[in-house]
Amino acid sequence: MDKVNQLKEKGNASLSSGQYDDAIKYYSEGIALDPNNHVLYSNRSAAHAKIGNYEEALKDADKCVSLNPSWIKGYSRKGSALAYLRRHDEAIAVYEEGLKLEPGNQQLETGLAEVKKQAQEIELRQQKIFEKLKANPQTKEWMNDPEYVKLVQRLSSIIDPERPSYDLDPKTLGDNRVLPTLSLILNDELGSPMDVDQPVPEPKTTLPPKAEPPKPSYNDLPENRKLALQEKDKGNECYKKKDFEHALIHYSKAIEHDSTDITFYTNIAAVYFEQKEFEKCIKECEKAIEIGRENRADFKLIAKAFTRIGNAYKKMEQWKLAKTYYEKSMSEHRTPEIKSLLSEAEKKIVEEEKKAYVDPVKAEQEKELGNDFFKKGDYSTAMKHYTEAIKRNPDDPKLYSNRAACYTKLAAFDLGLRDCDQCCKLDPKFIKGWVRKGKILQGMQQHSKALNAYQKALELDPSNAEALEGYRACSTQLNSNPEEVRKRAMSDPEVQQILRDPAMRCILEQMQQDPNALQDHLKNPEIASKIQKLLESGLIAIH
Repeated sequence: MDKVNQLKEKGNASLSSGQYDDAIKYYSEGIALDPNNHVLYSNRSAAHAKIGNYEEALKDADKCVSLNPSWIKGYSRKGSALAYLRRHDEAIAVYEEGLKLEPGNQQLETGLAEVKKQAQEIELRQQKIFEKLKANPQTKEWMNDPEYVKLVQRLSSIIDPERPSYDLDPKTLGDNRVLPTLSLILNDELGSPMDVDQPVPEPKTTLPPKAEPPKPSYNDLPENRKLALQEKDKGNECYKKKDFEHALIHYSKAIEHDSTDITFYTNIAAVYFEQKEFEKCIKECEKAIEIGRENRADFKLIAKAFTRIGNAYKKMEQWKLAKTYYEKSMSEHRTPEIKSLLSEAEKKIVEEEKKAYVDPVKAEQEKELGNDFFKKGDYSTAMKHYTEAIKRNPDDPKLYSNRAACYTKLAAFDLGLRDCDQCCKLDPKFIKGWVRKGKILQGMQQHSKALNAYQKALELDPSNAEALEGYRACSTQLNSNPEEVRKRAMSDPEVQQILRDPAMRCILEQMQQDPNALQDHLKNPEIASKIQKLLESGLIAIH
């Protein structure tokens, strides 16, 4: 079980640092050793969800719940995966099932509320599409066919960029109603009122001038609506010219004529954003969301208002508030751009929390506790204290060295080596870091690399007993069995790549025929580095 816990901790560390593929690998190795560990399935489900692999996330969440039906987090994982797959009814059922086991669980209640909201938005969206099709002379009659209604539901899913996958079978593609229906749906999706973002830069290439697109005609609209859209167009022109003062005047006049259009308010917010009036921008977006809700505006426009609030908070470096509004935007309409902004905000929050958590005094206390447990032989507990000490003082190289010693005792050599690398990076003159790195590499049977580490230590202190002993042991090992050394070297990917290089093969042949040619080749740093690698591996020797 110690091995399983080590793999779980490695997976958790990879998941926290955003290395999701590594996390999946470690959790999978743990599951292979302990196939009934529900926590490993739950964690792997989270890692799959992070890289958008929602089908696998659902499978793992299902397994987690089946292994331990009383563990609430399993229901949260399963509900989340189903929500991402747009299987909202099933997600709602799972969240409700979890809440029966633990009424009032905040995570489940939040997930349930978000899924219900998404389901309502999708239903509203489909209703708008149905209304559009019923108003069209060509598709009006088709709406009486239940099979056609199903077809419309499938087509509306296809054009939704957040739908993970939804393939049409050949029979559906053969339906001659597909193309006209898809055309109408797309026109409906693309025909929403224009919103203003960043001003479009002037083209630098000297291409022949293009004919300007015809201005939209508003003659068939009610007088107030026509006047409002004309004012909005004027405002957009001023915005593009960075004439923000007049842009505000025109957008305000648009609202006087029609106060129900969300885009008029978000456009005003865009102007305030450009003027760095971020508080005003936020208030205007909040007003836009309220107006949009009242008038059943497209959820994409609501999402854009939330995003703009998030961007304003981002500019003000209020990362937690930015994260909150990016999440609200994602709950309305998920896009890769918002996901990227959300990830950026989350990283900034983690960085700030790490800085706020730093306390060298508490780090020293945790280090002493770690030392006590290490002396008692309780290496897992010692490692936890060293980890806490590192969080409290991440720039202290000794803490990484101490934790590396724990990892070595627990046979987690790769994690120990990573700590040694960080230790030597923070303080290249810290001898113990190089010695510990050499010992770990020795344990991993990488004697040539260990030799280099000991050599670094001896450059700092030629009389260091541990470094001398390690250096002699590695030298003896490398020279005792040349055939074994060669076999080990040939399995090194870096050595294989050097030997596959035609230029290097030519240089090696030249060195055999004319040893004096070596001096010329060593003047090239890249070639010198490759020759040094072959020397260290024992494949070549210079006499």
